Amino acid sequence: MRRRVGIAAVAMGLAILSVAPASAGPVGDPVEPLPSDFLWGVSGSGFQSEGYSPDSNWSRYAGAGKTRDAVGTSVDFLHRYREDIERARDLGTRVFRMSVEWARVEPAPGQQDPAAWAYYDDVVAAIRAAGMRPMITLDHWVYPGWAFDNGGWRREEMISGWLANARRVVDRYAGFDPLWITFNEPSAYAFQEVQVGALGPGEMTVALERWVRAHREIYDYIHTVRPGSQVSSNIAYFPAAESAVDTTFLNQVTDKLDFIGLDYYYSMSPADLSYANVFSEPWKATSAPDGLYYALRHYAEAYPGWPLYVVENGLPTQAGGVRPDGYARADHLADSVCWVQRAVEDGMNVLGYNYWSLTDNYEWGSYAPRFGLYSVDVKNDPTLARVPTPAVNAYRTVIAQGGVPSDYAPVHPSTWCSVVDALASCLRPVG
Repeated sequence: MRRRVGIAAVAMGLAILSVAPASAGPVGDPVEPLPSDFLWGVSGSGFQSEGYSPDSNWSRYAGAGKTRDAVGTSVDFLHRYREDIERARDLGTRVFRMSVEWARVEPAPGQQDPAAWAYYDDVVAAIRAAGMRPMITLDHWVYPGWAFDNGGWRREEMISGWLANARRVVDRYAGFDPLWITFNEPSAYAFQEVQVGALGPGEMTVALERWVRAHREIYDYIHTVRPGSQVSSNIAYFPAAESAVDTTFLNQVTDKLDFIGLDYYYSMSPADLSYANVFSEPWKATSAPDGLYYALRHYAEAYPGWPLYVVENGLPTQAGGVRPDGYARADHLADSVCWVQRAVEDGMNVLGYNYWSLTDNYEWGSYAPRFGLYSVDVKNDPTLARVPTPAVNAYRTVIAQGGVPSDYAPVHPSTWCSVVDALASCLRPVG
């Protein structure tokens, strides 16, 4: 997951347009079940859930007082991965997204940690044994502390070190036929690194260019090791501004993508400026799931022929409490799936949907935002008990049925002129 930084101001400026005020609208025709081979999944990342983090750029940020909370144990996926993988299996999911943390497997330059590799070996094998397919992220915003000391993505040499580690991961796990994510949300990654001071504002473009080169090279390597692999980089969808953001990374790697992965969380409209809360109090930001339809349509039209995959989608609460708008996670999940079904009916080639996340975790500096199907009170419960939210049964039911029933009526009304895909979502609203 992410915190939206910097670009929110750009998106907000584009949102204040001379258009009609927002209003509720219907979903339209009844929706049909999704195909039997649709990939239902859950998403997570190593640093955010494993705990007991090795020296990394993010442990340095926390140590320098740049985060609200230290990561500490997080939800201790490091030791509880088997039970969490079983929870995902019990939902009926077919995909389990995780990351192999470079900082954990290479704690010093050229020094591999056999115990760390054995841990990831067991995680990947357990996912497969549970009947799920791994989705492996190579870079979810975290790199070793020694690489940070060497300048991180400010330096050209970072590419070769990153690629060496990525090739080791590919060599080790390609035989499990995972889905691959190279860089998690490149544009958001860059803005985050600027916010914490790891990149200067003028260095964002250089870092993104390096990620483009690294992505292109590891894409080819993955396909050499295992032809037919499915590789992507999930894109953080910025309402109203996505067409501009695409040029920073996505448009430079479209020939090296097997599907387009998108992360969609928040909506926007001229009458709703709650998007400003995204990176401070995300539980106050509007999460209108009909915007997911417009996000999918944006990519379907911008990149015709490419399969689409919702790599992340979820709803934040504050410390597990009730949201100010009263919107419940179980309802949001069902509403979102309804709009995915509508997108498929309208001809969009959507391969899968991952919910973010299986459990609550560390949201890049804070334990206040909670996204989990299972609630975990890291700060107050030393047992780190997984407490199921109503969304657990909701997701299990949705998966078993292949989606929501044909007569499902979304709890959250659709928004006229949401500006999610700029004016396209106003001039061509879904009927």
